Amino acid sequence: MARILVTGGAGFIGSHVAEEYIALGHEVVIVDNLSSGKKENIPEGATFIEIDICSDEVEEVFRELRPDYLAHLAAQIDVRKSVADPVFDAKVNILGGINLLQYSVKYSVKKFIFASTGGAIYGEAEVLPVPETYHPKPLSPYGTSKLGFEHYIGLYQRLYNLNYLVLRLPNVYGPRQSAEGEAGVCSILAGLMLRGKKPILYGYGEPMRDYVYVKDIARAFCLGLEKGVNEIVNLGSAVGTKVREIFDIIAELTGYRGEPELAPLRPGEIHSIYITGDKAKEILGWAPQVLLRDGLKYTVEYVRNNLNYCK
Repeated sequence: MARILVTGGAGFIGSHVAEEYIALGHEVVIVDNLSSGKKENIPEGATFIEIDICSDEVEEVFRELRPDYLAHLAAQIDVRKSVADPVFDAKVNILGGINLLQYSVKYSVKKFIFASTGGAIYGEAEVLPVPETYHPKPLSPYGTSKLGFEHYIGLYQRLYNLNYLVLRLPNVYGPRQSAEGEAGVCSILAGLMLRGKKPILYGYGEPMRDYVYVKDIARAFCLGLEKGVNEIVNLGSAVGTKVREIFDIIAELTGYRGEPELAPLRPGEIHSIYITGDKAKEILGWAPQVLLRDGLKYTVEYVRNNLNYCK
């Protein structure tokens, strides 16, 4: 049994990661400032500490817990917000991350597992699906801050021998994803349709993403405890799906009969991006298992049962 600190563990993906760690018998402590996470997401059996990763008080958590592993999922994740306020984005995603790296070294963390982004780091790639070897050209402060922090992780490995695993995530969807936020098209579409409101499809419904179910992503974080040392790994499906296709499936699942409003992409948004999963299969023994339609069915069921959280 390992002792694992999960930042952002009250959030959408982080709560699933924490849940899977607990299911494997590990001791899990969650750190989250609840800026976007919710207390009801925190899995049973986890210890919860409400604190900001940018705070110096985080050291007290490290000092008392002495974690074996750190899974870092706390982040500013909104591309549009990063464009509007790049200073805040960098404060959370870079300075907050460095705070965690400092204490990970000081308190001898065995491995630093980082949730990076495969959707925003690469930019408008000329090769699809995009492999890890592609030179990143992010088009938003969010993608840039994630890439910048990846470099800091590499630096801390070279300077202090801190082992790491960077997982570049695709478009992750599933239960607990907010239907009222700016990120998470599947849950947002489901929430709007279930309330009879007309969704807006940016990029006129043409942008493509690879959609991977959240439980598949959480499984990679579990495999990453023992596998993948000092590696950067895409967790992609290598399959691009148009937003319009997602709309059509969710419309069928919800019984929505209207047409969407079509609009151009907003600043910082990428038209099409989907990433490889070959290296993840080779190094972690990982591949997506949940079919898109099945995952969307689970997502719609969750949103339907939690419509009271939607505005």
